[in-house]
Amino acid sequence: MSRVLIVGSSGGIGKALTNAFQAKGSEVACLSRSLNGLDVTDEASVKALIGGLNGPFDTVIVATGALSVGDQGPEKSMKILNAEAMAMQFALNAIGPMLVLKHVANLLPRDRRFVFAALSARVGSIGDNDLGGWYSYRASKAALNQFIRTASIEMTRSHKQSICIALHPGTVATDFTRNYGNHPSVPPEKAAQNLLGVLDSVTEKDTGTFLDWAGNKVSW
Repeated sequence: MSRVLIVGSSGGIGKALTNAFQAKGSEVACLSRSLNGLDVTDEASVKALIGGLNGPFDTVIVATGALSVGDQGPEKSMKILNAEAMAMQFALNAIGPMLVLKHVANLLPRDRRFVFAALSARVGSIGDNDLGGWYSYRASKAALNQFIRTASIEMTRSHKQSICIALHPGTVATDFTRNYGNHPSVPPEKAAQNLLGVLDSVTEKDTGTFLDWAGNKVSW
């Protein structure tokens, strides 16, 4: 039986991923703010809650993140940039997932394949940015992608079969995206099935990459 840890399990995608893995017969451990009081922006919180878990885990997914923090929505212009709001975006979308990886590393197997995946976003791609705007969200996700890329190199040295990836789930119909844009979306359950397909198919050669819901590489 595979063992899975989902961080951000109470969100739309996190909850759907939890249900999908359980339907496959996996043993799933869940961490979230509403369930356990997890705050991924607070290292003490991350350390304490992950420290209370028993490994090893074959799959770890970080499904936390936000398009906006507080009253500051995605910025359409640099004129409305706010330093505090920008820092909060980085803390939640980039630093938080890396704190999770830092403290969960000891719960990952060294003798077999495992996958660590953090949910990123296509708008975090520098090469695919033709529209501008959304400064803080774009930049924080780009930072997350660099964190994952860099961590994948270090993890390979100690965990030969490790797979660390950034995943773009597509536009998913959740509270997270409801107020932003009119892009075609899929329900969380469909998004979860798409992501499971990617997680099942990736190999060690894919570590350090940025993949979309169909398993295609996304430009950095």
